[in-house]
Amino acid sequence: MADETIVPVAPPGPVEPTTPDETAAPAGPVDCVLAFIRILEAGGGAAEIRPYLADTFTLVEAPHLLAPEGSTRTLEDVLAGADQSSQVVANQEFTIRRTTCEGGRVAVEADWSATVLMDIRYWDRGETIRARTSSVFEVRDGLIISQDSYDCYFR
Repeated sequence: MADETIVPVAPPGPVEPTTPDETAAPAGPVDCVLAFIRILEAGGGAAEIRPYLADTFTLVEAPHLLAPEGSTRTLEDVLAGADQSSQVVANQEFTIRRTTCEGGRVAVEADWSATVLMDIRYWDRGETIRARTSSVFEVRDGLIISQDSYDCYFR
């Protein structure tokens, strides 16, 4: 049976990144995924997100406005992209609308926005880019092993 949890939205302001603590009790799959999202929101690069991801991590993006063919990325690709993202967007914000967890599978529905730092397809520097996102994460042994992402961008 699925365990559905509504996560309250944090008040405005900076998000303090967290990292897994080996001395703490293992976090559940939802806690792991939400901590990972908060690291992304805080602008975390490869070093900050790496502790959350398994060596075999894979990100699959369904086709969307910015990637009409979709994409599949390895851990190495994701880490490289995390370090480059600070050159593309700033002030990322995830408003978590709903999470659902069954075993190690966590589904997250969120609204995402960021300020564009350079001209990209459909948006100019300084504009706010927004999307409704749904992602399904697979967590095993306290690490995220995969993420399937379904993004719907607003123009």
